[in-house]
This record gives sequence, C-alpha cells and structure tokens, in this order.
Amino acid sequence: MPNLAARLVISLLLLIGLSACQPSSKPEKPLNGPSQQTLEFDRLFTQFDDINKPGASVAVMQDGEIIFSKGYGSANLEYDIPVTPETMFHVASVSKQFTVFAILLLAEEGKLNFDDDIRQYIPEVPDFGHTITLRHLASHTSGMRDQWNLLRMAGWRLDDVITTEHVLKMVAKQKELNFKPGEEFLYSNTGFTLLAEVVARVSGKSFAQFTQERLFTPLNMSNSLFYDDHQKIVSNRAYSYERSGNGYKKSVLNFSNVGATSLFTTAEDLLKWSANFTEPTVGSPAVIEQMNTLASLNNGETFGGAYGQFISYYKGTKYIQHSGGDAGFRSYLARFPKQNLAILNNGADARPWELALQIADRLIKKNNPPPQNAIADAFLESISPKQISDSLELSEDILNAFVGHYWYEPETYSREIYLENGKLMYSRGQDDVSALAPISKNTFKMLNVEGEIYVKFTKNDEKSLMTVKVDNVDTYVSVAYTPVKITKTWLSQFAGSYFSPELSSTYHFSPENKQLKISHHRLSDHYIAPVKDDFFSSQIGDILFERDVHGKVNGFRISNGRVRNLYFRKL
Repeated sequence: MPNLAARLVISLLLLIGLSACQPSSKPEKPLNGPSQQTLEFDRLFTQFDDINKPGASVAVMQDGEIIFSKGYGSANLEYDIPVTPETMFHVASVSKQFTVFAILLLAEEGKLNFDDDIRQYIPEVPDFGHTITLRHLASHTSGMRDQWNLLRMAGWRLDDVITTEHVLKMVAKQKELNFKPGEEFLYSNTGFTLLAEVVARVSGKSFAQFTQERLFTPLNMSNSLFYDDHQKIVSNRAYSYERSGNGYKKSVLNFSNVGATSLFTTAEDLLKWSANFTEPTVGSPAVIEQMNTLASLNNGETFGGAYGQFISYYKGTKYIQHSGGDAGFRSYLARFPKQNLAILNNGADARPWELALQIADRLIKKNNPPPQNAIADAFLESISPKQISDSLELSEDILNAFVGHYWYEPETYSREIYLENGKLMYSRGQDDVSALAPISKNTFKMLNVEGEIYVKFTKNDEKSLMTVKVDNVDTYVSVAYTPVKITKTWLSQFAGSYFSPELSSTYHFSPENKQLKISHHRLSDHYIAPVKDDFFSSQIGDILFERDVHGKVNGFRISNGRVRNLYFRKL
C-alpha cells in the first residue's frame, strides 16, 4: 500500500458488549479540534451513558494521535463498575486479523508457506480429496464447515466451555466440505481456529504466548491478550449482557479457544494495532500488503474479503474493517488508510458499525467525492436514485401480488413474503423478519439490516421470481411455490431416529398435531412443519429428507448457512 506514511489515517473502534458505557474517570485526551466535536461524539453515545446499562468504549485516531477516547455505561452491572478507556472487551471476530498476521510472520521467517496444505501441520484434518491451504482458511474460501454451527447441531450451548481440543475433534470427524476449496466465499470460524493451532505447532508456543511476545509487547498493547483459558482472571474486563424485558441479563461466555475469537483488548490498544498498518513496527511492508490484498476465488473473482478483514467503501472512500459478536459482546474496527479522514458509523444499541459511520460523517471532508450510486447495475438499471424513498406507497392489491413462499434451490431454503399493516415483510423463519420499503412498483429495499439489500419481484415463463441483491455483489433468485398439505399419515413416514457420525449425535422425530417433534438429549424439544415436499425448516437448520429407490425415507441432510448437507442416516 504505497505512500501510507504520507497519508492521514483515522481509525475508530467501537466495542459494544451489548455492554456500553459511562464517562470515564480518566481525563479525556486533548482533541485536535473544537470541543464541539467531543460534544457531538458524546451525543452519539447518549443511549449508553448510564451506569445502569451495558456500555461502550470508543477511540479515534488522527495523524497518528488518539484524538478521542472515552467510556460510557457499565462494564459490570452487578457491581456498578464503569467502562473506562482501560476496560478490556472480548472483541470476537476482530481477533481474526491477528491470527492471519501471526501466520504471515512465520511465513516471512520461512517457517511455513501461505499456500501450504493445512494437513502438513494438522494431519487430523481429514483428506477431503482437495488441498485446503492456509490461504484458503485465512480468506473463508476453504469450504470447511463452521465450528459454531456444528457444535450447536451436536447439542452444545455456546455458553458451554468450548476448547480448541473440542473443535479439533469435531473437525476430525467431518466427511465433507461445503464446497471445493477456492470455489466460493463462505464465512468459517473453523479456519481461524486451525490457523491458530498451526501457529502454536510451528512456533512451539501457545498461540496466546506467541501473540503476546510477537505482537502485543512490541506494539505496547499492554491491555491485550488472547483468552485461552475460561478460568483465567483478567483485570479491568467487561462482562456482557442482553436485554430481558425492561432490564438485562448476563450473556455468559466460556470460550477456551483462540484464533477465530477470544482476543481481550481495549479500544486504545486496537488503535496501536491499526497504526502498525501505516508505519509497521511489527511485520514488513510485504506482510501489511498481503493482509490488505483482496483474496480471489479459483475463477479470479474477488468478493470484498482480504485476509482476516474486509474491504468496504463508504461515500466513495475505501476502508478496511471487521466486526465481531460473541455472547453479548459487539465490536468494530475500521481503518481508512487512503483518505485524509477516517469515517466510521454505528447507529444503535449493540450495532457498533452504525455508530462508527456516524462518527465518520463528523470527520469527513466537505470536498470528499460524493458516494457512488450503489444500485446502478443491471438489477436496478431502470430506477433513478430519486425514486428511492421510504415515502413511496403501493396499494395492497399491488403488494398482494408478491405475497407467497419462495424457494432458493442452490441452497435449499425457503422465504415467505407476507403483508402486515400495509407493508411487505420478508421472513426467514423463526421470527427473523425484515420489512421491505418500496422503491418502485416491483422493487423494494430491505430495512434494518447490515449492508444494502434489495428485493425485486418478476415473472418468467409464468413463474413468479424473487431476486435478492446483496451489497451490489451477490444475487439470489428464488421461485414461488405452494406448500404441501399436511396429514398425520404423510408425516408418519419421517418418524424415527437418525444418527450423524460427524456429530456423534442422534435426533428423534415423531408426528404430533400435523407437525414433527424433534427430540435430542441436550436440546429442547421443538416442532417443525414441512415447507416444500420433503423439506422442513427447524431451529437447528433446514432439513431435506432423502429416500431410497423404493421411495422410503432413509435419512436426511441438514444445512444451516455455514454448514451444508450434513448427513444423518435413519437407524
């Protein structure tokens, strides 16, 4: 990344552990600008400025200097401990860039190669018939099933004690990948747990020890550590919470695994880390360049992902970012190395990315180029930007034409569109619903979601189609269908027990009241109804039953986003 030292770098980290903060007892750092800027930042965090609420920590860097650093709200609701700039937060997936950096340091020393086969270092990883490289793992293109999804399906709670050993044993049992390595991008935490284990095996030190010696100490990140033991005491740490009625309840985190997550740090320490990308103290310019380079698929296409981080654009400005979320913790780190200002916004409780961009708006230069029209593509080529308005109203007759169920065959999932209070609602099931705001007679913008998502309804050869466009990159075309009619006799063919050797887990199905009851020795019983033919949607994932040559049900495959087609055989 040329001329970085000559450019203005502004970084902002917002760490929200559904946990957000009260003014710090530490004196605020001097602000290189009018005090009005501090007041504006404070107003953004008014919702957290209460010792009786979870809190937030925020820090902003400009010209290599921290110009704003403050805490709001409570780090511990049971003892009324306020958040300060020294409060350490679990930052979840923001950890991933540290993991990749550690791998690249070892590569620079000749101790490994970024394109080495993971089985060279961790032979317990099964041979799936395709080489999975460290690069694949670092860019979410490995095809490895996600560890958290697998553990949930096996009956684990995410507040269980989950160690690296548990994850490695789960990985060792896998028989299939989600896809051939390098063919797709699909976020996978598993890859980063494996990378951290590679660092440990190659260096002969624990990942926590390696990062302490090679990253945190040289960068003077004195309030940072990888938390590899759930019993370890960490001074000045925040605890996380979630809403419960009019109050809060604890959101417990017991992770004892590292690489994909488990970095404890402060906002100010993360700015020391971000400054290293401008003027490296640790790692060479080549390491920095590799970190910031867009990863590519086998066909040469890129997808917005670099290594342990993502490259985004805001109002025409390129920036590098990653968010994180575990238990009640939420975090966001963004760097704007090519602009005179860092622009970060976060809008609501536990949505730090929105607050980050709001802060960015207060720092952006007035003469910054206007944002590119994010919807100027074939999907919305006939729509003028002036047409995009939440005030556009369509009659219920028009909206009802789009109501129904839609099936996406490539990933075998269903979406329902229904009308509620004069608005179309987009349902993913399990109360996961988003409102759709019309921007033309057949095109809608999805509200209250991260990123830009548009939905367009059309017809093709008498088929009703729903096209979903995500961030002007990914396109998903679903076909309307009619759900099956349910009878007890029809449901009885699915009754029985099914076992997965990959999860060492058994599910039991029994028909009750035109639904199937799912039972598992660790999970609560719940009920599912068919969506389409042999396809059911459940709390654990989407289930597609399989049949033998005689049409008898003999097993099923389950998918839940980051795990595809995991097989259970009927016992």
